[in-house]
Amino acid sequence: MIYPDNYEQKLGFDHIRRKLKDACLCTLGEERVDSMQFSIHFDEICRSLRQTSEFMRILREEEFPDQHFYDVRVALRRIKILNTYLTADELFDLQRSLDSICSIVDFFSRKNEGDELPVYPELTALSTGIKTYPNLVRRISQILDKFGQVKDSATVELMRIRQEKQSTSNSISGMLHRILREAKSEGLVEKDSAPTMRDGRLVIPVAPAMKRRINGIVHDESDTGRTVYIEPTEVVEANNRIRQLESEERREIVRILTVFTDSVRPQVLDLLQSYEYLGDIDFIRAKARFAIATDAIAPTMEERQILDWSMAVHPLLRMSLERHGRKVVPLDIRLDSRQRILLISGPNAGGKSVCLKTVGLLQYMLQCGMPIPVAESSTAGIFQNILIDIGDEQSLENDLSTYSSHLLNMKTMMRQANYSTLILIDEFGGGTEPQIGGAIAEAVLKRFNAKKAFGVITTHYQNLKQYAQDAEGIVNGAMLYDRQQMQPLFQLRIGNPGSSFAIEIARKIGLPEEVIAEASDIVGREYVSADKYLQDISRDKRYWENKRQEIHQKEKRLEQSIQRYEDEFDRIHAQKREIIDHAT
Repeated sequence: MIYPDNYEQKLGFDHIRRKLKDACLCTLGEERVDSMQFSIHFDEICRSLRQTSEFMRILREEEFPDQHFYDVRVALRRIKILNTYLTADELFDLQRSLDSICSIVDFFSRKNEGDELPVYPELTALSTGIKTYPNLVRRISQILDKFGQVKDSATVELMRIRQEKQSTSNSISGMLHRILREAKSEGLVEKDSAPTMRDGRLVIPVAPAMKRRINGIVHDESDTGRTVYIEPTEVVEANNRIRQLESEERREIVRILTVFTDSVRPQVLDLLQSYEYLGDIDFIRAKARFAIATDAIAPTMEERQILDWSMAVHPLLRMSLERHGRKVVPLDIRLDSRQRILLISGPNAGGKSVCLKTVGLLQYMLQCGMPIPVAESSTAGIFQNILIDIGDEQSLENDLSTYSSHLLNMKTMMRQANYSTLILIDEFGGGTEPQIGGAIAEAVLKRFNAKKAFGVITTHYQNLKQYAQDAEGIVNGAMLYDRQQMQPLFQLRIGNPGSSFAIEIARKIGLPEEVIAEASDIVGREYVSADKYLQDISRDKRYWENKRQEIHQKEKRLEQSIQRYEDEFDRIHAQKREIIDHAT
């Protein structure tokens, strides 16, 4: 289960759905995006990830036959009723989409050179048993041309009708041009006048004053009233014949389409099944396109509760920052049976909530069968429940305060939490008087820990940091802050709690020193000293981490230098032996 009901909005997954739908080629895939759900079935998740990974390979390495994805299910369902027929446009969409289905199934039927294994095993398995209709495509091509128009050659009768129609039209055109020449020579029409079409009939334009000089029927006049359009008496009968032939043509086309539709009607259910397959392919393709756009991969999957990610990135945040020429700071995080709950502390606007939402969104994406933007060395498991308390849940309808709504969430979470639950809580214990809020939060945290739940929780409360320092199964984490530059680094370090840097931030924005001093006296020098101690730990840890990296880099360069010298020594030694051998 996922709690609460609006979890997708809380995590930002509703934006992911919209981007996936934008990547689909037709409504078939869009429906799959709408129906995509969080899964707790390990095999199902892994199969979906493998399918998407295979399609990522295709998009990177091959040309895939995805030119014509059309949803003709509405038309196919309609023709189940007798005496209905597919229109020419629907038939054209049917032809091209069936051709695409055939090409896709053929694409996946290929084998690796030298063995019988398919190139893309999961997508090939998905294609097994899917019916294709090459004969149907060929029959449609005998009816429609490459532009989707019914061919003259579709039937002998249609050929006769169109030939007669063309012949009659040519004779009308000849008569009109002759009449027009005579009218021009008599000054009845303008020199640049030409035959035109009005109400489906060929006519000539004449000035109103001259309309009685030409025998015929007035069909229309221009908006300005300076031109009337006359159908000469000599061509009335021929124009009537054109109208008659057009009616015959329409009836013959309907007859052709009806005959074809009658032959297709018994196959409608099988055809609909093939279009379900086309929807599956469209959906997987959309996931693969999104995964490539976000540098996502399918991590190593384990059928247990574990979260061991390197270089994890919130995909929506990355896209947003890249539009402004900025880069997101990746997240390294591990939750396992020994270190189940991570308690993150640190300054406001330092990235705590981003870490929390990154974990929630990526885990949710993963269990929807989507690759996630993490390093290839990452490992992931599955959770039966994800319980979320993020943001202000104040309800006007139920007259609940922010804190009351948080407490209701805690009540639900404590009831639902177990060893396969992932809990995500932002600003744990906030929204009320700090001492009692912190005490209640600590008591709730103890219940979560006793139930062996997993989680990522952000907080500012010192008592929670102290509890996490000693409690088995819980670990502190800190969002790093640059005290010299007075700006957050958006980097998570696991192992020690973080400082809120409240005094430093207040001093940076220019709060009077006497106010800061008085606030320090009010809260107590011990609290300030403890907070400063956390800052010093964070600073020292970052310093020694940088030193460790410098030493590692120097050791690597030293190893490379030693290897280079050894290679040079071996080369000189071999050259020396070669010279000695040559001299003797």
